[in-house]
Amino acid sequence: MAPKIQTRTEIRYKCARWLLGSADLKKMRRPLPQPSSLGATAHAQASGQARERRGLEPGTYESGKFHLISKLGRVEKSVEAHCGAVLAGRWNYEGTALITVGEDGQVKIWSKSGMLRSILAQQGTPVYSVAWGPDSEKVLYTAGKQLIIKPLQPNAKILQWKAHDGIILKVDWNSVNDLILSAGEDCKYKVWDSYGRLFYSSQPHEHPITSVAWAPDGELFAVGSFHTLRLCDKTGWSYALEKPNTGSIFNIAWSIDGTQMAGACGNGQVVFAHVVEQRWEWKNFEVTLTKRRTMQVRNVLNDAVDLLEFRDRVIKASLNYGHLVVSTSLQCYVFSTKNWNTPLIFDLKEGTVSLILQAERHFLLVDGGGIYLYSYEGRFISSPKFPGMRTDILNAQMVSLSNDTIAIKDKADEKIIFLFEASSGKPLGDGKILSHKNEILEIAVDQKGLTSERKIAFIDKNRDLYITSVKRFGKEEQIIKLGTMVHTLAWCDTSNILCGLQDTRFTVWYYPNTVYVDRDILPKTLFERDASEFSKNPHIVSFVGNQVTIRRADGSLVHISISPYPAILHEYVSSSKWEDAVRLCRFVKEQTMWACLAAMAVANRDMTTAEIAYASIGEIDKVQYINSIKDLPSKESKMAHMLMFSGNIQEAEMVLLQAGLIYQAIQINIDLYNWERALELAVKHKTHVDTVLAYRQKFLETFGKQETNKRYLQYAEGLQVDWDKIKAKIEMEITKERERSSSITGKNLMGRH
Repeated sequence: MAPKIQTRTEIRYKCARWLLGSADLKKMRRPLPQPSSLGATAHAQASGQARERRGLEPGTYESGKFHLISKLGRVEKSVEAHCGAVLAGRWNYEGTALITVGEDGQVKIWSKSGMLRSILAQQGTPVYSVAWGPDSEKVLYTAGKQLIIKPLQPNAKILQWKAHDGIILKVDWNSVNDLILSAGEDCKYKVWDSYGRLFYSSQPHEHPITSVAWAPDGELFAVGSFHTLRLCDKTGWSYALEKPNTGSIFNIAWSIDGTQMAGACGNGQVVFAHVVEQRWEWKNFEVTLTKRRTMQVRNVLNDAVDLLEFRDRVIKASLNYGHLVVSTSLQCYVFSTKNWNTPLIFDLKEGTVSLILQAERHFLLVDGGGIYLYSYEGRFISSPKFPGMRTDILNAQMVSLSNDTIAIKDKADEKIIFLFEASSGKPLGDGKILSHKNEILEIAVDQKGLTSERKIAFIDKNRDLYITSVKRFGKEEQIIKLGTMVHTLAWCDTSNILCGLQDTRFTVWYYPNTVYVDRDILPKTLFERDASEFSKNPHIVSFVGNQVTIRRADGSLVHISISPYPAILHEYVSSSKWEDAVRLCRFVKEQTMWACLAAMAVANRDMTTAEIAYASIGEIDKVQYINSIKDLPSKESKMAHMLMFSGNIQEAEMVLLQAGLIYQAIQINIDLYNWERALELAVKHKTHVDTVLAYRQKFLETFGKQETNKRYLQYAEGLQVDWDKIKAKIEMEITKERERSSSITGKNLMGRH
């Protein structure tokens, strides 16, 4: 996406009321002389220069009042708020409280009817700007060169840091991405996170930065200065620059759909700007928003160009999986890349779509009223909901979509992910949620394979990457760490291959499910390369086929091609073409491919292929273990030992107990030296207690130790260990299991005939 801005200026007062607050409108009534540079302001002159800098005049803010104005422009109430000018005022996100700051250094919170609730802070210098935190529980305000975040709770910790080398003139805090903007007389604008860590600092401009404002979805922000309006990405770099002849732009406000903005200018004019030239790419197609209601589609293979005309202005669009989904202010258009002439059109419920996500079979629309899933034929499928859901703060990092699953991160408790069935919109399974020990920053669901094998990957606050199955959520032991210092991630759209930017490396997990099968060989299934060329804070834009697109910190796009063979291997395995998979690995001759095939074969219980693959990567001990599994007498025993091979001890024991193979369940605990559990099973089922005691005694004799376990001492009293009897019992158990297995096999064969 490479948007630009088109601007026009008008001396209108009433037409801008829907975009700008009444405070800023009053500043625009009288043009002001513009200095070439405002420069640094001395502490003693701060109060006087504030009035010139902010464009105030007697009778409005200079008197210390703020006015509550109705939609029709009528002043409903005037409130004496501050000694000296009121420099800024903001409603909270719920519209239940108003905060004002002024030349007297006070930060005050008011009810929506204009009653004073509290004085949040008081300092000796003017406060020029203020912003609410995303949850309306914290307030950000300026204090000279410092920024201060103060919670509304009386005894909560205050965060304060030096942000600029000159007085800070403007701040904004976005509720979607939780990032902070600041601008000051040092002629710079900066991007911070909510912990005060610097993400981006601009180069010094010619004049002080007098305004900054986030777009509602948090993807863009606007910067205003003297004769300057700039459009920037959320990471700080600039998309476009306009030079309107307006003087300093003192305040900027976005429309609710994020497609246009208005600026209050020092010469008494209002500047209007529209975001255009946004671009979307998928495979060989490039779609560009040339005008507010016109798109151009270009096929780079044959240079064919199609023009798409819309009745209303375009708000959001997404291009993926062979479809272009476009939302205007009233309708949704669905185009197929095979036919651009006849789109499917349906009316929207709310109109202001803030997010579009696509999967292979359907797409998701998010607006102010809810979340809606539609098929590409325009059929409404479902609308997932959970208590306290706020759709206005959802973005692509908080919502993920696959053919059968919708995952949504809870903003109220950022350690929780809600999982829904796509077809019904109901919570998955028994309604449990995925809960993590730390706050989660970004989530992504894989796109291919069976629903029962669906995986979700996420990055937490410590920048650790985890993976878990959506069918096993709620179990802490099933959430497994894949990597550390991961900044961004993406799943491939054609196979379950995961990529991420990990510290100074670009990493591809060719088969992430390896962590559930054989964690020892996980490093052998990875592809890594140096990522220092992407500079600081790069972001993965897309992972289509075998091509990964990364946006660098300066806004440039870098394309990386990975090996196409792992995706082909995934395709063979999903179709159970094991012989083809082995031939492919022999052709490619890479350890990575053999390691992936080994893990895939174990996951699918194909022991012959697993033996070949493990032998090819030199895992001889595992080859021997697989051979021993192949010689086991029953299907249940083979299944249990395969689960043990993957580290799933409890599941292995459960398989044996359900099949009535009590001795085998006891024996696997003896083999693992899990003596407490082995004795517990023997006593519970009243069998093989002497077997457990015999193996325990042999174990202690080997290491020259005496028995100290009270339970073993209790059951060993008066019991004589007879190894001949024990071996005979074990032989009898194995014979019974073999006969039982043969009987079941015979019945199955007869049933087929």
